[in-house]
Amino acid sequence: MSRVFILGDDVDTDAIAPGGYLHLPLEEQKKHCLESVVKDFAGSVKDGDIIVAGENFGSGSSREQAPLLLKDLGIKAVFAKSFSRLFYRNAINVGLFPGTIKGACDFRNMEEVHFQMEANRIISQNSELDIAPPQGIALEILEAAGMIDYARKLITRD
Repeated sequence: MSRVFILGDDVDTDAIAPGGYLHLPLEEQKKHCLESVVKDFAGSVKDGDIIVAGENFGSGSSREQAPLLLKDLGIKAVFAKSFSRLFYRNAINVGLFPGTIKGACDFRNMEEVHFQMEANRIISQNSELDIAPPQGIALEILEAAGMIDYARKLITRD
């Protein structure tokens, strides 16, 4: 089971990975992840939690730290109505699963849910939400845990 963090529309990369902390080591940056959106987000996340957000998730700069911080904090997947194209690709490249929501989200914040990857669905005790997962090579990269491991796999395949 995972807990779900419900976020709204237009959560940008500066909220996810605030620019004023990017000079710090990754462990210090993680403490400030989404601090302007969710009080004590970094201290609240447990390994395997997920995010469900609205429109335009990850807009703003192309900073790769945004999906990397989420993944390193323990977020298993991010689901949104729509993503910034750059955030979506960066998430795949670092091995953070991004899925697009199909329908209305009826989950409550911090509710326990189960992400059924094979069924492309998130299920809680009272609700279900269908998602559209990445396809093709993007899914292969995620299955390899990110672009670096995917490239290693290609190099050593022969």
